[in-house]
Formats: sequence, C-alpha cells, structure tokens
Amino acid sequence: MAGGAFAPTSGKGKEYPGKFTGRVLLTCIFAATGDLIFGYDLGISGGVTSMDVFLKKFFPDVYKRESSVKPSDDQYCKFDSQILTLFTSSLYLSALVSSIFASMATRKYGRRPTMMTSGLLFAAGAIVNGLAMNVPMLIIGRLLLGFGIGCANQSVPIYLSEVAPYKYRGALNMTFQLFITIGILIANFLNFAFAKWIEGEMAWRLNLGGVIVPGLIIFIGSCLLPDTPNSEIERGNYDRAKEQLLKLRKVDNVDEEFNDLVEASEKAKLVQHAWLNIFERKYRPQLFFAFCIPMFQQLTGMNVIVFYAPILFKTIGFGSNASLFSSLITGIVNMLATFVSISTVDKFGRKKLFLYGGLQMLVSQIVITIAIAMKFGLSGNPGVISNGYAYTVVVFICVYVAAFAWSWGPLGWLVPSEIFPLEVRSTAQSITVSVNMIITFVIAQIFTAMLCHLKFGLFICFAVCVIVMSIVIYKLLPETKGVPIEEMTTVWRNHPHWSKYFYEDDAKFETNKSIVIGILLSLFLVFILRLA
Repeated sequence: MAGGAFAPTSGKGKEYPGKFTGRVLLTCIFAATGDLIFGYDLGISGGVTSMDVFLKKFFPDVYKRESSVKPSDDQYCKFDSQILTLFTSSLYLSALVSSIFASMATRKYGRRPTMMTSGLLFAAGAIVNGLAMNVPMLIIGRLLLGFGIGCANQSVPIYLSEVAPYKYRGALNMTFQLFITIGILIANFLNFAFAKWIEGEMAWRLNLGGVIVPGLIIFIGSCLLPDTPNSEIERGNYDRAKEQLLKLRKVDNVDEEFNDLVEASEKAKLVQHAWLNIFERKYRPQLFFAFCIPMFQQLTGMNVIVFYAPILFKTIGFGSNASLFSSLITGIVNMLATFVSISTVDKFGRKKLFLYGGLQMLVSQIVITIAIAMKFGLSGNPGVISNGYAYTVVVFICVYVAAFAWSWGPLGWLVPSEIFPLEVRSTAQSITVSVNMIITFVIAQIFTAMLCHLKFGLFICFAVCVIVMSIVIYKLLPETKGVPIEEMTTVWRNHPHWSKYFYEDDAKFETNKSIVIGILLSLFLVFILRLA
C-alpha cells in the first residue's frame, strides 16, 4: 500500500523523504492492538457490574437495593457502593504505579519488550478474574490488569509516534484510540450477548476471563514487531536503526532523518536524571500539557459513560438487557467517530479538533442535564418513563460520545506523546499516563456517590470542565500538525506565551533544579520522620 513520496517542510526548513507504506501501516496496527486490552476492560467492567448474577455473588447489598427498588425510591442512589466502584477503579491505581517503572524499562530495553510485558500481565489478570471466588480475587485480578495497562499506555503511543512518518503521525498514532474503541465495542457486544444467551455465573466469568484474548494478541503481535529506530539508536544499535528506518520509509536515502535522530539521542544521553531534568524551565510548556491534557480528557466525563453506561441507562429507566443494548449502540458510535479524527487530524490540525469536539460535547451535556433534571428532579423519582424520553437521552449521549471520539479521546494520547524531545520522552509519557490513571481512578471511585449526591448536577460539573479546558487549548496550545517529532521544540520557542521559557544559556536553570531536588529531599525526610 505504498504511496507517493512526501517531503513537507518543518519549522527549520528540513525535509525528510519517505513514503506511506504498507509496512508502516501494518506495524502501527500491530502495535495499536495493545490498546484492545484497555478498551476491552473499559467496556467489560461496566457491563459486568450491571449483571444481577454478578452483583448477587460479590455485592449482595447492592443487588438487594437494586432489585427491590420501588418507583418512589431515589434512582440516583441505588448503585452507590464504594466497594463496587473499587472493583472498577483499583485497576487504575496499579496502572499508575506500573507506568512509572515502564518508563525506565521503555528507555533502557526498548518499546517492544514493554508492550510484550503488558500482554502477559493482562493475560494473568484475566485468569484470576475469570476464576474469582471472592472480592479479594477480583481486586487482585484487576491490579494485574492495571499493571498491563500501565505498560501498554506508556509504550504504545511513543512507539506509534516514532515509527510513523511525521506527515501521517497524527492519523497513525490515532490507531491507538481506534483500538481502544474497538475493544470497548467488542466488550459491549459480549456484555449484551452473554447476559442474553448464557445463564448463571458463566456469563460474567466468560466476560472477565475473555480479557486473556486481547492480552495474547498484544504479546504475540509485539513478538513480531521491530523496535523503533529511535529506540535502537538510544541503545547504541546504529546499523540496525538505519536498516529499520530504510524499511519504514522505503526510500534510498534517509541520512538526514537518521543523523537528526542520532544527534537527538546523543543529547539525550547527556541527561542522567530524566525525572529531575523534566522539571527544567525549558520543558515546562510541554510539561504543562502533559498534566492538563490527560486530566481534562477524564474531566470531560467520558469514562463515566464508558464505565457505567449500563448502570447509567438502568438508572434512567432501561431494563437490564435494554441498558446493555444501549451501551452497545454508544460503542458503535464511539468506534465510527474515531475514523473522523483519523481522516482529519493531519488535514485540519490538533487544535481545531480539540475546540470543535469540546463545543459538541458541551451542547450535548447541556441537553442531557436538562432532560435528566426535568424527568428526575432532585427526588430521583421519575414516575413512568416514556420511550421518547429514553430515546432522546440515548441520542444525545451518542452525540456526546461521538464528539469525544473524534477529538479529546485520540488527541489526549497523540499530543502528549509527540511534543517532548527524546531525552525526556519516556518520562513525560509516564507522567501523562500517571495523571490519566489517577484522575480516572478518582472519577471511577466516586462516580456513583457523586451521582447520588449531586444528581443531575454531576453533568453540570463536567460541562464546566469542558468550558475551562477549551479555553486552555485555545489560548495556550500551539499547532503541532506536520512538525517532525525531533524538531517539535521550535513550535514552543515560537509561541507568544511559551517563548519566554527558552533561553540560550541553560545554566540559568540550575537554580530551579536545585530547588526541586531540595523540595523532594525535604518531603522524603518528612516521610521518614513520620514513619519513625
């Protein structure tokens, strides 16, 4: 599937020749299958927690409250259980921890081994969950799954950004998000199919144990993949790196791109303590977005829909199977809308998609809030729910899901993975994943309690977050479309707000580094004294 040569001009006027080849496409697709595991788990956990047979075995108090709820009862609160939400959220704590160690492994051993490890950990977690006999076994299995997700989310976006020709980096990197949506869709389909056609415990055991399939896919796929040229150079394998670059670009001469990669690697080797150096002033613009983008991505409220869509639909008034079927519809919309982003991100740019997606999410959130407020009020007693009302809510949830899927969903992974220089890229990706996981954990853990206490006001909170994050993107994010990944610093140097963070004399920043080291040492000392 080779295409014509391209040589777009970068910020410094350099041109890297190369072709969009079938090898590049297949390599990126194989790598992105690592995120089937993330998407599958996002979808499967919400479906399982809405199954009566699962609730009856592990969470009998919730089952009793849910199954015996009267029309006069508060629909907002019937799933409020911190132990139940811990089943979903515990995964993200272990993902947070593993992403930190994965950054060191990715840099030292390469992107591919980290991806292989994620597959093995996910398969182990699937086995434990599929055989679970009690809540502790469920939590242990979820922790293992989290370790796998942390490794995959740390390594896959970097792998995709480094393998892809920079003209098509946005679209190819978004295969990461595409496979997340495919995983969610598969999970939603299995939730519906197993609940409808399989009786007893086998339904949820097949759901949870089936996670082993995407785990094995990423493991086998990673065994077949080459490592990236950047990673090979980083570990001193220059001949192998150049050979790999020639195969990926499918041109006779890649000397200019190869030499720039070597130069970037040599600079990276001078950085001995990436976790301290990343706080230097010259990295602060990118670091700001490594925190803000994953945080705002979760504060859109999208994962609430993904985690708890069946529960949310049951709260609105759907039956068990109807709620799972509605989740299946949103899963289909989620996957299809991702193709919009893939086809437009390298044409229209990252910033426009961020802003247009934010506007669409805001409008749909306002409509959903009004619909729920009018029907449930503050009492949570809906009375008789009409088909027209239910269909309206589903339609606007689909509009909301589509907006996220072609904007903040894929861009939340793409932009942080492409804006950092090589010497701190793995560390920065760990920060991105860690922020994403900790915010995801918090939202997953407190959602049912927030729904119970804030009622329809919960969606107002998410709408406010969408407004704030859109303003931040509009004012502060430079456009990174079509910029070679090794020349990304130029974009930040030329930005009217961020240019002040770049100076020729880096010695000016040693004081800042000393302050950071001093603060970290002080915190460590306080921690030791408290233990004593």
